[in-house]
Amino acid sequence: MTVLTAPTSAAPSTALLTDQYELTMIRAALRSKTANRASVFELFARRLPDGRRYGVVAGVGRALEAIQAFRFDESALNFLLEENVIDTDLADWLSRYKFRGNVWGYPEGEVYFPGSPILVVEGTFAETVILETVLLSIYNYDCAVASAASRMTAMAAGRPCIEMGSRRTNEYAAVAAARAAYVAGFASTSNLEAGRSYGIPTTGTAAHSFTLLHDSEEDAFRAQLKTLGRSTTLLVDTYDIEEAVRTGVRLSKGRLGAIRLDSGDLAEQAVAARALLDSLDAKDTKIIVTSDLDEYQIAALRSAPVDAYGVGTSLVTGSGAPTCGFVYKLVARATEDGKDAPLLPVAKKSLDKVSIGGRKHALRRLNAKGRAEAEVVGIGAQPADDGNDRPLLVELMRKGKPVGRESLETARERHQRARAELPLEALKMSRGEPALPTIMLTADGADSEMPYSGVRRVAKPKGKVQK
Repeated sequence: MTVLTAPTSAAPSTALLTDQYELTMIRAALRSKTANRASVFELFARRLPDGRRYGVVAGVGRALEAIQAFRFDESALNFLLEENVIDTDLADWLSRYKFRGNVWGYPEGEVYFPGSPILVVEGTFAETVILETVLLSIYNYDCAVASAASRMTAMAAGRPCIEMGSRRTNEYAAVAAARAAYVAGFASTSNLEAGRSYGIPTTGTAAHSFTLLHDSEEDAFRAQLKTLGRSTTLLVDTYDIEEAVRTGVRLSKGRLGAIRLDSGDLAEQAVAARALLDSLDAKDTKIIVTSDLDEYQIAALRSAPVDAYGVGTSLVTGSGAPTCGFVYKLVARATEDGKDAPLLPVAKKSLDKVSIGGRKHALRRLNAKGRAEAEVVGIGAQPADDGNDRPLLVELMRKGKPVGRESLETARERHQRARAELPLEALKMSRGEPALPTIMLTADGADSEMPYSGVRRVAKPKGKVQK
């Protein structure tokens, strides 16, 4: 069956990057006349990954792009009709779909905690529920990578970290991972598409296969130096590290840019390599280490003479936490159609999956020294600022149009500031509780216990609702 061609956008459509049940819900809601009820969805985590002390928000820019590109073209609609996922009434509705609601959220690079309302999506039920899967896909992965990357860059203590995990995840996730890692402080990536798409600095030299291709290691180094210049990085552990270092220094006349160590006891080898380089008057030659690094190994190498770290597998898999456990829940909806219909808080009561009803607002409570003390979330109203607190939600989309776009450099700078605000225990590598408590402020103070890990509820007087 052929339907009218839907409007198209310049970016590839994201409309089918979704689960079937999003469309079955809309199909039924259209029939029950509830699809157009004003609704508020929130994206949040009930808890942090086990033992983590904070999380990092990433993927905001990608999410805004995905919402704009969420349009159903003729090919998508025909597929859905042929598979009996939708009927002709829903096909007509989808052919005209464009998100026209409002989106608020934590800006890219911000840190988050259990219960933080990271994303607030407002619109009709149909236009907001349909975005659930694509938004969760982006946020769950990008924030997992950024959270791991933040721990790694914190342990690197100012020494550059290089993202090089493209071969350890799928080709699309590799680009997203490079972007998320850059937000959290990584200096560069090996992924060229990430460089083209997001302007992230790219880097890369040679693998062991290049050395093995040549009749001798010296031939391989000579070719690399002739092609890339003395500033290149030579991989020195294919055969014998000491001999390789001596060869590289000799061929570069003591002006070799860097060597890379990729196996064995990296701390011990770095100490030996540094001593050898210095003895050969190659004091400016840097040492880069790779080989399945994670934040714990980077922390263990802090006292070693290492100048940069290359990280792959652990980074793109979230260093043991490949997803953040975010959910996207309806927290308020109108009792009837119409712009002026009052919003009713709604919440799940399912065992172990309880949610908290009501539109949320949030701020970071700071002490007199500017150190973060708590995540304060107001239910239905903006929490009162005691003078130096920092609001967390920013406007991202207004009536379907992005208003919160910003550069990755801005997000990087924000992350450095947000992480620096946290108490010192936030950067401990030992397992622990969230670095900040999350306090839910309510008008009635009904319950003292909250369903989310590390979150407590306290009473508050009614405040001014954020428009």
